[in-house]
Amino acid sequence: MVTNNNPNGFFDKIEKKANVSKSDIFKVADSVKDANFKDEATVRKLVRQIALMTGRQVSKEKEDKIVQAIVTNNMPLDFQSLTNMFKQK
Repeated sequence: MVTNNNPNGFFDKIEKKANVSKSDIFKVADSVKDANFKDEATVRKLVRQIALMTGRQVSKEKEDKIVQAIVTNNMPLDFQSLTNMFKQK
């Protein structure tokens, strides 16, 4: 279980599940800190970048759903819901 007292535990969990290093996570976060998440092209590029970085294939249908959820500000805020959204086929 990740607690607020151990932020590294959160990153450790992501590194283990997605095989993405903490430094890569920070690089992506830094690259989008001023991004316009209402712009579909920007969001689509980010989704593709994350899929490539994690070595996961994202179908066009799943990509569309993720992009639409982000652009319309209809994203779940908890980690489990986000994880489930990416796992859906």
